[in-house]
Amino acid sequence: MGNVLALASALCFGSTHFLSALLSRRMNSTAVALLGQLGGTAAILPVTLAVPAASVDVTALGWGALSGVGTGIGITFLYRGVSTGKLSVVVPVSDVGAVALPVLVGVVLLDERPPVLSWLGIAAAAPALWLVSRASGEPGHRAEPGRSGGTATGSLAGLVAGVGFAVQFIALARADEAAGLWPLLVSRVASVLAIAPAALATRAALRPRPRLLLGTLATGTLGTLGTLLYTLATREQLLTLAVVLTALYPAIPVVLGITALRERVSARQLVGLGLAAVAIALIALSGA
Repeated sequence: MGNVLALASALCFGSTHFLSALLSRRMNSTAVALLGQLGGTAAILPVTLAVPAASVDVTALGWGALSGVGTGIGITFLYRGVSTGKLSVVVPVSDVGAVALPVLVGVVLLDERPPVLSWLGIAAAAPALWLVSRASGEPGHRAEPGRSGGTATGSLAGLVAGVGFAVQFIALARADEAAGLWPLLVSRVASVLAIAPAALATRAALRPRPRLLLGTLATGTLGTLGTLLYTLATREQLLTLAVVLTALYPAIPVVLGITALRERVSARQLVGLGLAAVAIALIALSGA
């Protein structure tokens, strides 16, 4: 069940980042991040109140807050990166960081020991994540006004985003299950607070056209659903495996680009998609 939840989380994250990348080219990327997290916070509040919590302590809420800070940093720099640099640079750099650090923490600090098949799946996932995110170009790309684009900018933004997402993944997995969904609600609130200074500093326009506003709120809700599914996956699965499966989300924008935008897929991306399928199969078989 943990594998299914993690893959469903990947589907949500991939769809969210695909839609947010499109929105970030029509409005300020920091505004997309902030409004999205506000939408996600509003969506998770009634769910949190409805789910029983046996014991909500300061430690669980602290882990939730830390994950929210990671989320805020991650999406701010990810959306900033895709608005000023190449998606094919930002996404793989951020994703490698988001996978490598939690796996290291799981193995070294949490003493997790995945089965041999799972290790083979992790080994296949690493090149899959890189290849599936490599695109030949970014047609229609437009940088935000007053900011220069480029590979260097995208790489730096992707690196910082990867560290932020790694913190998000690790911290949420450490929150006590007895706290119900309160750590996730605190995480959403903390992400809003983490993004707000950047929004004020860049003077992001927080009153976009109604169509764009609804889009950002919807993507934030979808991203929060992905975070919820990931949290549930960590309660059924090792952190190491849940992170690897969730982090396969870059395959989703590629598939959506092919089907919805009729983009051409490169040979490298086909190889990456194939390796992603192998990684999923190996990890699934290890838990069978």
